[in-house]
Amino acid sequence: MDNAGKIEWLRQRLLQPLPGRSAQERMMGRVLPHPIIVPENARPSAVLCLLFPIDSELHMLLMKRREDKTAHSAQVSFPGGSYEATDADFKATALREAQEEVGIVSSDVDILGALTPLYIPVSNFNVYPFVGYSAKRPQYNLSHNEVSYTIEVQLSSLLHPERKTVVDVVSPVVPGTIRNVNAYKLEDGTIIWGATAMMISELEAILGEMG
Repeated sequence: MDNAGKIEWLRQRLLQPLPGRSAQERMMGRVLPHPIIVPENARPSAVLCLLFPIDSELHMLLMKRREDKTAHSAQVSFPGGSYEATDADFKATALREAQEEVGIVSSDVDILGALTPLYIPVSNFNVYPFVGYSAKRPQYNLSHNEVSYTIEVQLSSLLHPERKTVVDVVSPVVPGTIRNVNAYKLEDGTIIWGATAMMISELEAILGEMG
């Protein structure tokens, strides 16, 4: 199946019931336990999982956050952030944040659909992930007070079984505690864990249905 076929398949698949929590939990790596119910004061936010071609191979955009001692300091993540009252909806939040953080032009992004929301206890964010597609490789303009650099990872490489590992991590929220977590490890040694890995895990489960 060519890229156009894969993207259209994914668009249609995201309209159907999602794998949800069970797929997210395959790459679970929490610093704090997940509550039974998402707190009423949880802060709504959204992220953009952007797919795009490089040399006809689909890639995914990730970014390395600046080291700033906050809950997600120096972690690899999707572009995204808090919902604002001026946002029309959570999709608009994901697009706005991607433009503000890394310079993704919203009009270049075709939103294919949404993944399952994920609550993050350490930051009290309830995250709404959106999958988007750009027909061309993005041109970046980084907000350097938030982002250290971008990462373009080939989708087939990221989702290869050998990319999964277990690592020890320390969160700024609990600096004296080492946690053993599931993670994706890129070829250059970059580690993706926590909420981002859990969201990727659900997308991986969906793409695995493509055959």
